[in-house]
Amino acid sequence: MPFTYDLATDRGRVRLLVTDVDQTQPLFQDDEIDAFLAIEGGSVPRAAALALDTIASNESLVQKASRLVDFQTNGPAVAADLRAHAAALRARADELDAAASGGAFDWAEIVTGAFGARERVVDEWLRAGA
Repeated sequence: MPFTYDLATDRGRVRLLVTDVDQTQPLFQDDEIDAFLAIEGGSVPRAAALALDTIASNESLVQKASRLVDFQTNGPAVAADLRAHAAALRARADELDAAASGGAFDWAEIVTGAFGARERVVDEWLRAGA
């Protein structure tokens, strides 16, 4: 199965964010990264967050928490860290979406009479920098 790592592509950027950069032991194949991108509408941070959630689920299922003499593993703790990183990526994606749309907050002026209509015209004139 193919593995490509090119930071000029969205696939490469997703790999960078999930630290899937070792060609000898890839975490995901190209088709899987492309599927994450497709599921998340092409958003690199959201696709990386989905990939991290997938890794976290696998970590919880496979490793579990165990201790053998002096050797200890804690899959759920690793999974929690991965999910926290995924949440941070989603928050960043939300910020980027809000910035791209001009923000989620705007003003609306209501004109209820002749005086309000004149006031709105003056306000528009002042905003235009006259």
